[in-house]
Amino acid sequence: MAAKLILSMDGAVLKEYPLNKERMTIGRKEHNDIAIDNLAVSGEHAAIVTILHDSFLEDLDSTNGLEVNGKPTKKHFLQNNDVIEIGKYKLKYINDQITQTSPADFEKTMVLRAPVKPAATSANKPAGTPSSQVESKQVHEEAVELTGKFEMPQVAVAPVQAFAPADASKQIAVVQVLTGPNAGKELELVKNLTTLGKPGMQVAVLTRRPHGYFITHVEGENFPLVNGQALTNQAHQLNEHDVIELAGVKMEFYFKE
Repeated sequence: MAAKLILSMDGAVLKEYPLNKERMTIGRKEHNDIAIDNLAVSGEHAAIVTILHDSFLEDLDSTNGLEVNGKPTKKHFLQNNDVIEIGKYKLKYINDQITQTSPADFEKTMVLRAPVKPAATSANKPAGTPSSQVESKQVHEEAVELTGKFEMPQVAVAPVQAFAPADASKQIAVVQVLTGPNAGKELELVKNLTTLGKPGMQVAVLTRRPHGYFITHVEGENFPLVNGQALTNQAHQLNEHDVIELAGVKMEFYFKE
């Protein structure tokens, strides 16, 4: 059974919304998946991304903000019975599924800076060229500009289950930066969830599943590109050597030997 949100005001239940899409938006405008016609609600107020049995909430730079369980928040890993408050409205999160993902997996992994100038030689570098452990550490230190992590409640979480391709023992998925000051650096996708992008500009999450890797748009007015085509609200499965363009940086997805 899919998780759901129960919308209420002053104790009266107004509507239930099953979280049956990877990304659902909450806002005043009619195009939102959960439309709340009230001036206290921004046009696009917040978004909820649901991956497997887990959901996380993010404020989309709304005017009046939002609260979860009475506390103001910008990002929150949702737990069963959490109550999201937007103005006078409340959205109760109901999910009786056992959490499969550690909250730590929702930490931002890499924030990419837009390139200062194009790196002409990096585009010609073979996609499978390995980088040293030092380079992997450098891309984490140089490219990552963490401005905050998802706020996680202190609760017991079920052990993390590994979701990976059937031949995971031989294949390790990698994202290699093609443009910008970190061109040539690579990031191994060792977590079930890896968040890439620049907060406030464009953010996407890469998900490791039993049948492959998927990319889902999380934040930003413009959607990331894969091989020159803009993503939709739904998850998109990545194929060998797909080129992702996110926050002004191009990256290539591939499997290492």
